[in-house]
Amino acid sequence: MSEAVARRSGTFASFGVPNYRIFFTGAIVSNVGTWMYRVAQDWLVLTILTDHSSSALGIVTGLQFLPIPFLAPYAGSIADRFPKRKILLTSQAALALNALVMFLLVVTGWVELWHVFVLAFLTGVVTAFDNPTRQAFVSEMVPRELVSNAVGLNSASFNSARLLGPGLAGLIIAWWGVAPAMFFNAVSFGAVIASLLMMRPEQLSPAPMRKNGKGAVREGLRYVGRRPDIMVILLMVFMLGTFGMNFQITNALMATKVYGKGPGEYGLLGSIMAVGTLAAALIAARRERPRLRVLLSALGGFALCTALLGAAPNYTTFALLLVPTGLCALTMMTCANASVQLASDPEVRGRVMALYMAIFMGGTPLGAPLIGWVGDFFGPRWTIWAGSLACGLTFLGVAVWFMVHRGVRVRLRAGWPPRLRVWTVDEVRAAHITVEGD
Repeated sequence: MSEAVARRSGTFASFGVPNYRIFFTGAIVSNVGTWMYRVAQDWLVLTILTDHSSSALGIVTGLQFLPIPFLAPYAGSIADRFPKRKILLTSQAALALNALVMFLLVVTGWVELWHVFVLAFLTGVVTAFDNPTRQAFVSEMVPRELVSNAVGLNSASFNSARLLGPGLAGLIIAWWGVAPAMFFNAVSFGAVIASLLMMRPEQLSPAPMRKNGKGAVREGLRYVGRRPDIMVILLMVFMLGTFGMNFQITNALMATKVYGKGPGEYGLLGSIMAVGTLAAALIAARRERPRLRVLLSALGGFALCTALLGAAPNYTTFALLLVPTGLCALTMMTCANASVQLASDPEVRGRVMALYMAIFMGGTPLGAPLIGWVGDFFGPRWTIWAGSLACGLTFLGVAVWFMVHRGVRVRLRAGWPPRLRVWTVDEVRAAHITVEGD
């Protein structure tokens, strides 16, 4: 990698790396298909296969993530042993095949709820191998100085697609039905496969590959166990992913059962939320390195925003509150992702990122059915408030931990907008030394 590229700065600095630019292009096409599929699948389950059953939707969502906590540690070991580009080619082809089967079942009218359950589970199996490999692959495409930027741009790709995908899916479902939206998803995987084939392998910087897989999983777990800084971030990610990031369920329930809206309005909610998440991704791409104050502030802000979101009196207010909610959620996720990647040694990064993804996404099999049950028993609004309460308590617990073990201080300033200030005792001492020196 040339020094000129490494020295580049700015929001789109990683685009100066040809391999990353090619990968980004393929990913954004596939991400549009993914978001279209999520809306189409939810609508299929809620309105065609069931009578607005939030429990069924929660089970589908949970099955998509159920294999991840069990397979991800082994997937991380594989990512550290074999070329990551070849692993991604295999996983993307498998996901494309799975999506094609779902489209054929829907277009022929043969689809039943158990088909959706099975295919959701198979998607989770492949995703368990795809996600940690794709996350660790970032540091092979760009130099270390651009890892945080590339993570932010990856999130920008995902959330740019979220601006278009849900709304487009809602319109397609209203005009032509569920099947065309699912067909686009199946075809869109070809863009990622093509981008991986077009890369220049000689310009990649692969991490040292582990020769022997024996004991690799235990070694990865021991490594994380010795790193309390990583473990605290993983706890925050688990609570956010398990109880907070269930918008696939909560948006569907609020749109249909509380506000009485159709597929177009439901799809639009995902696009509106993407305004906030895309803004957060672009801000993250400009951030030179992740910061503790940003991580804590984002989690606290998410808890506050979701508390307000659950109380939204009408569809318009709910939609507008999704923007700051998405901003806080994505800021938390990008900051945590970059922090863990940069804190991990290259030879174990695949396993660490596998554990990261297992914790972030693996909590969904617990959280999604639970949130679905909460929606059936207490009402749709509590599906949001449950996540707000869990993330709020996590914020307080982690803040106390940092105060005790890292000398961190937190202060919430009242007013509008409320401001959360986070600093360390060492920063204050350094400031005093600077003042005295002047």
